[in-house]
Amino acid sequence: MISSTKQELPPGVIQYASAREVPQDRQKYWAQRRDIFSKFDEGIWMTDNAWFETTSELIAAKIASEIATYAPTEKEHLIDAFCGVGGNTIAFALSGRWKTIWAIEKDDATIKCARHNAQVYGVSKKINFVKSDVMEVLKGRLKTQAKQGVIFASPPWGGPTYSDSNVFDLKQMSPYGLEELYGTLHNASKYLALFLPRNSDLQQIADLAGNDESNPQTARRPLK
Repeated sequence: MISSTKQELPPGVIQYASAREVPQDRQKYWAQRRDIFSKFDEGIWMTDNAWFETTSELIAAKIASEIATYAPTEKEHLIDAFCGVGGNTIAFALSGRWKTIWAIEKDDATIKCARHNAQVYGVSKKINFVKSDVMEVLKGRLKTQAKQGVIFASPPWGGPTYSDSNVFDLKQMSPYGLEELYGTLHNASKYLALFLPRNSDLQQIADLAGNDESNPQTARRPLK
């Protein structure tokens, strides 16, 4: 177990002790905290946005299993393009599938949370954390790794209001709309998995990726 006092927390890192400390608009996420991280009570660090941005542990494990199964066996390297506080990254590390995992995050507090949370789960030595903008690092430092590996991206969706729409306009994702994001990631690797809202505009996805299921970059499998 990793423990810390509030005085030791880096700026921007949150570790509530009880529901009484949680803002009203985060209460529902607090109630789901052990779904987000089963080891939450062992000292998990969060940021304010991480409460609604982090993939729940069961879904993260499902994603990790799907990608491990369908990625070509010769692909041994995985890049988590938006690692956040580590939900998906930790699941990839726990899967044991990947020789190398690169976790990219540009926000200082958020990547510190990811490193810490990986320690809580005992997988920090399996992950290479990179503090950078993914749109830049894939063109430079990790260009070769991306070409040789698989990219997973669960990009920021622009906040929890995405669920207010029956059909979510993926151009409204922030800070990167779907077209810009897909263009950069697909240029970096032909083996790409995107985790998008369930109410995404499917026509927008089809317009970019096409419908040729024989191509690995355009095959789509729904997570249920």
